[in-house]
Amino acid sequence: MAYHPNLDPEIRAALEQMPLPDFGLASVAPEDLPGVRAQINAFLAAAPPAETDVTIEDRHVPGPDGAPDVRVRIYRPGGEGTSRPALYWIHGGGMVIGTPEIDDALMIGYVEQLGCVVVSVDYRLAPENPYPAPVEDCYAGLVWTAKAAGELGIDPARLAVGGASAGGGLAAATVLLARDRGGPEVAFQLLVCPMLDDRNSTPSSQEFTDAVVWKREENLYGWKALLGDLFGADDVPPYAAPSRATDLSGLPPAFVDVAELEVFRDEDIDYALRLSQAGVSTELHLYPGGFHAFDGMVPDAELSKRARAARLAALKRAFGA
Repeated sequence: MAYHPNLDPEIRAALEQMPLPDFGLASVAPEDLPGVRAQINAFLAAAPPAETDVTIEDRHVPGPDGAPDVRVRIYRPGGEGTSRPALYWIHGGGMVIGTPEIDDALMIGYVEQLGCVVVSVDYRLAPENPYPAPVEDCYAGLVWTAKAAGELGIDPARLAVGGASAGGGLAAATVLLARDRGGPEVAFQLLVCPMLDDRNSTPSSQEFTDAVVWKREENLYGWKALLGDLFGADDVPPYAAPSRATDLSGLPPAFVDVAELEVFRDEDIDYALRLSQAGVSTELHLYPGGFHAFDGMVPDAELSKRARAARLAALKRAFGA
């Protein structure tokens, strides 16, 4: 493919040396999605470090009323500990793919570097489970995490919610639900290149019809899968698409980052600006020459190292570490 002229030179050089997968997600028929989903999840799964003291445990916890239990994947530091900070994490995947396991290495790294507990939620995926199933699963898992703080060794006053891509959008929506339902209390929100706006009307959303990762047609596919008959409606709820929220006041401090060369650029910048205007302390990073999830595909590039360091530093400040 022809790369954008603004692509970071170091990242461009790395991409030219690696085969780029093309799963053709936007053209997948519903009956073929489970097989494609399994293939993509296997590709995305990164092997965790060979040696780590981090313990990993899967549990099934109460889901939304009338819905199945939700699986959560819990990562804890080795040894005894109480009153640790916690990150409630929501994986990405365009609302249609992904599992907590794809972020194993990343979550282990956060536990090792921050001494925190991580709870990662395995929410139901669209289109089999459209809105509100994914966000309600995420909220149910957050409620359980807060209630189980003592058992998990968590300080409930230092509970952050975070996610990347679709997970970043679900993190923003989960935080909105927590505010509007009177809890749990969330100390911080980490929104990594979040998927926020179903309207797909911003300049960046329309510009990137071709992209290294997650082009416009794939974004439309994800939103249509999530929203079903709601897609294109004027009354899409903010808990489905957080950019629809008209009141962002009273939310916890936020960190938002996004790359220059991706569909989410403008909606993420706008959301960060509106958070700040609503009185929410907000940190925004725009990475020049990056594309969607660049730091995962080219982790050794200096731009990738900067992005990961900024997120880690933000969590340290939020946790008082």
